[in-house]
Amino acid sequence: MPSVAEKSTSLDSLTSQFPVTLPIPTPTTNSNLLSIKDVQREEDLLRNPSSFRAWWTAIHTTKEAFSAQLKAERRANSPDETTTLLGPLATPLARHSLQCLTYLYEAALVQFPGSFKLWKSYLQMRMSYVLGRQVIKKRAGGRKKLPEMKDALEDEKEDLETWEDGLDGVVGWEEWRALIATYERALMWLPRLPRLWLMYTSVFFHPMCPSVISHTHARRTFDRALRTLPPSLHSRIWVRYLLWAETKGGSTTVTVYRRYLAVDPSVTEHYTSILLSPADSVPRPLEAAKLLLSLARKASRGEYVSPEGKSPYQILGDFLDIVERFSDEVGFDVDATVEANAKADAEASQSDGQSASVDGQLVRMGGPPVPVVAGGAYDEDEDPLSPRKLNIERIVHKDGLEVYKDQAGRLWTGLATYWIKRGEFDQAISTFEAGIATVLTIRDFTQIFDAYAEFCESLINAMMESLENPDEDEDEENAKETEREMDIKMKEFEALMDRRPFLVNDVLLRRNPNDVQEWEKRVALWGEDDEKVAETYTKALETINPRKATANLHRLYVNFAKFYEEGGASGSAEPDLDSARKILEKATKINFKAVEDLADIWCEWSEMELRHENYDEAVRVMQRAAVVPKHTKINYHDHSLPVQARLFKSLKLWSFYVDLEESIGTVESTKAVYDKIMDLKIANAQVIVNYAAFLEENQYWEDSFKVYERGTEVFTFPISFEIWNIYLSKFVKRYGGSKLERARDLFEQALEKCPPKSCKPLFLMYGQLEEDYGLAKRAMAIYERATQVVADEDKFEMYTIYIAKATANYGLPATRPIFERALEVLPDKQTAEMCLRFAALERKLGEIDRARAIYAHASQFCDPRVNPKFWQEWNSFEIETGSEDTFREMLRIKRSVQAQFNTEASYLAAQTLSAKQNGTSEQPSATQAADPMAAAEQQARGPAFVAAKKTALPRADEDQDSSAPGLAPQQADNADEIHISDEEDL
Repeated sequence: MPSVAEKSTSLDSLTSQFPVTLPIPTPTTNSNLLSIKDVQREEDLLRNPSSFRAWWTAIHTTKEAFSAQLKAERRANSPDETTTLLGPLATPLARHSLQCLTYLYEAALVQFPGSFKLWKSYLQMRMSYVLGRQVIKKRAGGRKKLPEMKDALEDEKEDLETWEDGLDGVVGWEEWRALIATYERALMWLPRLPRLWLMYTSVFFHPMCPSVISHTHARRTFDRALRTLPPSLHSRIWVRYLLWAETKGGSTTVTVYRRYLAVDPSVTEHYTSILLSPADSVPRPLEAAKLLLSLARKASRGEYVSPEGKSPYQILGDFLDIVERFSDEVGFDVDATVEANAKADAEASQSDGQSASVDGQLVRMGGPPVPVVAGGAYDEDEDPLSPRKLNIERIVHKDGLEVYKDQAGRLWTGLATYWIKRGEFDQAISTFEAGIATVLTIRDFTQIFDAYAEFCESLINAMMESLENPDEDEDEENAKETEREMDIKMKEFEALMDRRPFLVNDVLLRRNPNDVQEWEKRVALWGEDDEKVAETYTKALETINPRKATANLHRLYVNFAKFYEEGGASGSAEPDLDSARKILEKATKINFKAVEDLADIWCEWSEMELRHENYDEAVRVMQRAAVVPKHTKINYHDHSLPVQARLFKSLKLWSFYVDLEESIGTVESTKAVYDKIMDLKIANAQVIVNYAAFLEENQYWEDSFKVYERGTEVFTFPISFEIWNIYLSKFVKRYGGSKLERARDLFEQALEKCPPKSCKPLFLMYGQLEEDYGLAKRAMAIYERATQVVADEDKFEMYTIYIAKATANYGLPATRPIFERALEVLPDKQTAEMCLRFAALERKLGEIDRARAIYAHASQFCDPRVNPKFWQEWNSFEIETGSEDTFREMLRIKRSVQAQFNTEASYLAAQTLSAKQNGTSEQPSATQAADPMAAAEQQARGPAFVAAKKTALPRADEDQDSSAPGLAPQQADNADEIHISDEEDL
């Protein structure tokens, strides 16, 4: 095993081989530099020293020759420890090739010292022998021409050069120095080329770069590049500079980033993340917090846009995360916070009385004077260089809660978490309570309450663990004290859980203090606590603005009055009617949104008096409510007037008043109230009917009829139809035929303006009156008139009634003209039905030919597939009464009618209707096959318009004998058909 001395000797021997390129090798100083083969090249270069092509060709030819030799040597030799240390210069051939190429490049640069192409090739060659082989990275897509610094940092980090098998910085220190010296010479000739500076700075990122070069010299080189290059190219240097600073960490990173942030604050958020998680130094949370606070304030004023797309609130949320994570390093303690808050309040109160200008400069009025200058006044809270900590509580209130009112939950919980991390549990509880008492949304309340409950649970669990596992130094007194504190905390936690419904209700009432339903819930939460219930009702009535209140504000007054009326919520106290009356009296003076709400108040007051059998008082209450002013021409829907001025037109109020008078008043007082309703023109049809019914009950018949007549004058159809209907039925029932002329006049008045849709019942009633008490002729005239006036859908029924009445009064022959008029007027579908009845009449009278003519007339309206009933009836008629000729004529007419209806749309409609009528989807021809006459008809003319499944031809492979049994049932079905031979035709 070799000794330490041998090892040091070997290290010295390795180091002694360098520098290879310093001094610059020449044929005079190094006899092995040139060989016999190189003499011709040297002579050519001496003859043409100013030819760049000659130099470039000579350099590349030599480089390619050495590259081929080095590749062959690399394959033959296996790597060892020496190769690892020396890297590309591990072999004598590599060192010799470097000297030869250096000689050629230096000789060429003497002739062309300002050639960037030559310097770049020379430096890349020197870097390949010192830094090693560069790893080429494949990049997908293009790069932005002028990216933001945040994106440029990410792209540059991906594209940063990497090398393999470099020269060790200790062994090859002299060669590294020679490389740096070469870069300095190149920059002396070409100082304003950014590519040379970028190549130079890439050396500092090499992992084997000596620390003397990669630290102080690198920083000074970056600074020289910024001083030398124009400002438009600084961004290319700053990207490398910031990445280099991140790799070094510590004060270097902070100093470099502070310098850059003075020029471009867009990477502040990236810088704060570096400050919080540095590579090899202590975090700087205070500086990061101040930077984020400054960004949040600028973003809220619109002076900053986050390159990461964060909103001002999200930036403030990042600030809160830092505060929660590093609470001791960032913020004041409780005493310092209280002192700072008192000082700030004192300054604010002093500034309120100052003038509007300071030293002639404009300032804002809502706060301390701030001059209108660029950047604003100095704020130590935003200065990252200041060591003073932050007043977190004031910052959260001023920059958070006052600006972002919809995010109060997160802000309050963040502030409370800050105090919890500092161990200030009492202050945290105060913060939670203050947050719960100020939030306006259920979401924020839930967020704060859940955090509050979790904190209480964790505190209790910690106390229980300390009791289960006591410390050795802890005595019994401390354990008892911990138990007492735990009992107190558990009681507080239970009280918090019990308070939750009240706290939720408080949040909803803060959001909308005019929410009547939430006040009702508040009352229900107190249960049977009469004192709290009364206090809640009182506070609600004082707080709610009647014009902004939600629905059913009047119910709050009514329920409050019932609370006193019933002796409190539990009913244990004595009923206090006087207090209930005072509440309702106060309610009558409230300007509610709707008149109906005020009417409900008066009605409830009267009902309360009725419940306690104060009948006279109940009537007096309604008399007060229903006072009619002198000027009654007031629009009930004019919301510019108070509801008290429009109350006298409330039908709800008058309806209750009428019901009250009917129950406990006299007939005259009730009539007076009804008359007032009629005079005010607020009565509806129901009021008219009720008034008339009330008069009838009290035997005021004529007065009731007058009320009906007033109602018919006031209302139009269709409302007046109901009044006329009741009026006429009552009149006829009362007088019968004693006042026939008057009844006729009433019917004529009713029918005069009655629309056709509603006049049918009136005509029937009118006709019945004439039949019972008048003349049959007049009754028939009324029915005749009705058939002309009623709506089309009622005419068939009206003709049916007319025919029945004519038959009863004049006999069957008298109905013929009525039937004829009906056939002219009715629509086609109903005409067919009327023809069947007309034909049946003629058959009864023995007029067979007339009946046959009627059937022929009706056939044009009846599709055989849609109305098989008609054709079956005609068929049976011909069988019973006809001859062969008439039967043939019937079949001819049927075929012609079917041909008339033979369209695809008609056929489909017929199929659908037939399926609905018969409850099956089979074709009409299949349903008619059961009839012998229909089967005969089909045999005579063959099937027409039947489904394909019925007319499909048999396949060739089917047995013809199998179809014969299928014909037998059809022949059996037609056993009763009429056989007509050809001889008979002759």
